[in-house]
Amino acid sequence: MAALTLHPDRLLPADPGLRSIARRLYQEVRDLPIVSPHGHVDPRLILDDEPFVDPTSLFIQPDHYVTRLLHAGGVPLTSLGVGEGPLPEARAREAWRIFCANWHLFRGTPVRFWFESSFAEIFGVRERPSVDNADELYDHISARLAQDSYRPRALLARFNISFLATTDDPADDLAAHRALRDDPAITTRVAPTFRPDRYLEVGRPGWSSLVKELGGDVSDYAGYIAALEERRRYFVSLGAVSADHGHFDAGTEPLDIRDAERLYHSALAGTITTVEATAFRRHMIFEMARMSCDDGLVMTLHPGVWRNHHPPTLASFGPDTGHDIPVQLELTAALQPLLERFGTHPNLHLVLFTVDPDVYSREIAPLAGFYPCLYAGAPWWFLDNPSEIRRYQHAVTETAGFTRLSGFIDDTRAFCSIPARHDMSRRLDARFLAELVAEHRLDEDEALETLTALVTTQPREVFKL
Repeated sequence: MAALTLHPDRLLPADPGLRSIARRLYQEVRDLPIVSPHGHVDPRLILDDEPFVDPTSLFIQPDHYVTRLLHAGGVPLTSLGVGEGPLPEARAREAWRIFCANWHLFRGTPVRFWFESSFAEIFGVRERPSVDNADELYDHISARLAQDSYRPRALLARFNISFLATTDDPADDLAAHRALRDDPAITTRVAPTFRPDRYLEVGRPGWSSLVKELGGDVSDYAGYIAALEERRRYFVSLGAVSADHGHFDAGTEPLDIRDAERLYHSALAGTITTVEATAFRRHMIFEMARMSCDDGLVMTLHPGVWRNHHPPTLASFGPDTGHDIPVQLELTAALQPLLERFGTHPNLHLVLFTVDPDVYSREIAPLAGFYPCLYAGAPWWFLDNPSEIRRYQHAVTETAGFTRLSGFIDDTRAFCSIPARHDMSRRLDARFLAELVAEHRLDEDEALETLTALVTTQPREVFKL
């Protein structure tokens, strides 16, 4: 069996001089608490504190980073239990065998880095997964999961997560969050995030029924706006710090109030056109910014993704199953109406994410370098890999500086990958700052101060924690 070993200097520079600087910087921040302002862990996981069922339901089924690469390699999603709950033991074990037999598909990807860190540092795995040791690894991890020290709350404390944001539907009663807030045994602050996308996409089938879930009288546009504002206030009352938006584009052109009312009634009647629905959604993003100025919720935007690119997969397995694909993105013109109106408002924090890497240097960095409300979101989704993180570091900081960065965002459903993802970021930030020190562009004490801020104070200030 091939050994699974973690080199202590992984991702640090190969040059010995640079590596020594990066190593010193990294060692100072490696054990600092994790701040996770955007992610997708279910709060009920922590509230219920039930043992994880098996390695497959923990590592494979919920993680579309994993399943999409296996699918691309010819593995049917049905064999992995995608879209299902925990599998019967025989199926779960077989899915794990498939994963181990296809370990080579993850070479060179950040998924490999996250897996190796999680396996070795959390579960004490010492062998690289393969077809020969799949059952042995399954049994080893299952034995650990049966221990109380591997329940969700114990791992939450072990991971040293000081703040964890979830992603929540505006109509959610947030009962799990209320219970977590009132539980003195929970030392991590777990906060909801207001995610209104499906209530703003008025052209989607079933929207006229869905919008009633917001509560209140939504029979007209004014009632709809009031309902959204009320739900935002409710989220704030239970600790929410941000509202998250992910649409096809970043348009923010406001409508005349009479046009907004007319389109809203067309949406309720089911007669709104695709063009009109897009115009209404862009108007509502403008309105979301106005609401953020009023209630203080940080506004995060991550447009530029073609959701559910493969309709047959959507029909069989549902959304968020690995077939969302990036598209080319434009931000400067799209955001101009919003920024003209709210870009200097003292209560607005706007964090921009992209999956179009050219946008960092061409648009996000210049925008963040002028507008006091605007921050460059960390490389996200398809870009949260070492190469693109390094590209981002150069593309943004030389135009906007370090203080305009969001701090790292893990954006994950895979609970056990959270520490590995943050560790990758800390190593790569240490590497980049070591280069600046070696080039005599920063003194080492400034580099350490900057790195510490990126891990601790920066995300707290950006997300108003």
